[in-house]
Amino acid sequence: MLKLHRLKIPVILALQAAALIYFFQLHTWNSAQKEPPAQTHVLLVSSWRSGSSFVGQLFSQHPDVFYLMEPAWHVWAAMHQSNAKVLQMAVRDLIRSVFKCDMSVFDAYMSEQRNQTGLFQWEASRALCSPPACDLFQRSDIISKRACKTLCGKYPFLKVAVACKTYSHVVLKEVRLFNLRALYPLFADPSLNLKVIHLVRDPRAVFRSREHTAGELAQDSAIVVGHHSQLPETKPYAVMREICKSHIEIYTQGSCALSGLLEGRYLLVRYEDIVRDPLATVVQLYRFAGLRFTRRLKTWVHNITHGEGLGTQAFDVGSRDAVNVSQAWRKTLPYPKVAKLQEACKDAMEVLGYRLLFQINSGVTFSSFLPGLSRAATSAEE
Repeated sequence: MLKLHRLKIPVILALQAAALIYFFQLHTWNSAQKEPPAQTHVLLVSSWRSGSSFVGQLFSQHPDVFYLMEPAWHVWAAMHQSNAKVLQMAVRDLIRSVFKCDMSVFDAYMSEQRNQTGLFQWEASRALCSPPACDLFQRSDIISKRACKTLCGKYPFLKVAVACKTYSHVVLKEVRLFNLRALYPLFADPSLNLKVIHLVRDPRAVFRSREHTAGELAQDSAIVVGHHSQLPETKPYAVMREICKSHIEIYTQGSCALSGLLEGRYLLVRYEDIVRDPLATVVQLYRFAGLRFTRRLKTWVHNITHGEGLGTQAFDVGSRDAVNVSQAWRKTLPYPKVAKLQEACKDAMEVLGYRLLFQINSGVTFSSFLPGLSRAATSAEE
């Protein structure tokens, strides 16, 4: 009996030690779950030719932001025979990984031997053109795409993940998401502090801009409409119908359907409001994201929105007269096209505060467009 008793003591002590280790690990795990994420994650959701490259640069040039422009381009390029709905889950998973600075997700879409130039529009990211990704500029510099592309293209791809982890904010710009419901797991993930900025633009201005870049957008347009055979003259309106429908869904989900989950994490902003009062709107965007507005950035924002002309590069961001750019469609888009587009996008235009344009007997056009958001759209920001 004494021998049996002596054998029990080590067993009991071992069990107690195991229990202590288990409860310690459980406590540590629970504490980690309660700790706020080390980074803030901002997703800029928009559609092609809506000013998203410009708004993306408002974040990219900030010294606290790691920014990537449309990483989901790689998904669509690799699976271009599919359609937008089918690709949503792959896009979501890629976004999740990039937000966590796990760039191994690109292994499925790129060759093994690559440097950071393998990323779509990598040179639009100031973070990839300054330390630790590139040593030729300072982190606080305003860096142009041309300078970045010329001087920082040789750095290895592993620098992308290294750089990402050194910033307080990770901002991604995407035009290949058509609803927020697909992102539900990301909003519910406690390791992500995810906020969404929903950028919209007058569909008539978007349509006009798309006409000038139809060739570059052809593959994306085919994915949007599902590769259905359509007459060339009707396809642009079919694409716009899907885009406008997606804006309604994103707005509805962000402000109403998922309001409990997205309270304080969704912001609707119109491109026209940004260019009308750039400094005030950027203050709003930065406040939403938890960023400070530096004097250098204020000067840059003013200069880039108060230049001359309409710009020369369709997919580049340079100094231009931003207000005239936003309203150029009024002088160049024929009314028959305006009427067809308004029919395709009338619901979205009503929700987002874009008034319809009518033609009166004299042939002069009259617009009931009023500045400021409609009552419905305004509620998204209140």
